[in-house]
Amino acid sequence: MAAEADRQQEKPARQARGRTVRGMVPSLAVVLLAAWVIYLFVPHDEDVDPVKPVRYGVELDSARRAAPYPVLAPEGLPRDWRATSVKYEADGPEGSAWHLGFITPDTEYAAVEQSDEPRSRKYIEEVTQGARRTAKSTRVGGEEWTRYEGEKYDALVRKVSGKAAQKDDPEQGSSKGGHPHTVVVTGTAGFQQLEKMAAALSAGQAGEGGGGAQR
Repeated sequence: MAAEADRQQEKPARQARGRTVRGMVPSLAVVLLAAWVIYLFVPHDEDVDPVKPVRYGVELDSARRAAPYPVLAPEGLPRDWRATSVKYEADGPEGSAWHLGFITPDTEYAAVEQSDEPRSRKYIEEVTQGARRTAKSTRVGGEEWTRYEGEKYDALVRKVSGKAAQKDDPEQGSSKGGHPHTVVVTGTAGFQQLEKMAAALSAGQAGEGGGGAQR
């Protein structure tokens, strides 16, 4: 008898839960339909370029005035090389460090990195995402660059002595020309693209900061 009484008491509760679930189904259907209608009628431009180019002229000019070495940036690259990041940090954890990043025409990443960090091996490992030195080298713009290869980034690396720095930028004077530093061209781009960027690098002149790639 007790069991029968319990079943009789549970029956209304089950019926109430059933009515609640059945009542939610139409509401949920209405919400989903409304969301679908909104999706259909709100414009979607899937061709919008997610890359946000930046102008780097001010930062480049400031870095060229402040850095103890000739700061490099590419000149004459096609317009479809788009700058996306720029930074100069004086006396940071990696020394006086310059960074300028680009998206290449085939949507890969390539950047020029410079620093006077004395522990060049540590600096190279950080900016190349752990790429390792190979026995290969390549000559670009009359300079010898060492190839680094990694799972994430490849790189071209050049360690610049004081004498070589002065040759890069004779107008900057002995204080900058005599300051050794490391130049790294790195990214997900292939070596052909990295070499193209390396070949375009120029120290320019203080006061002549560029704003982006050229036609």
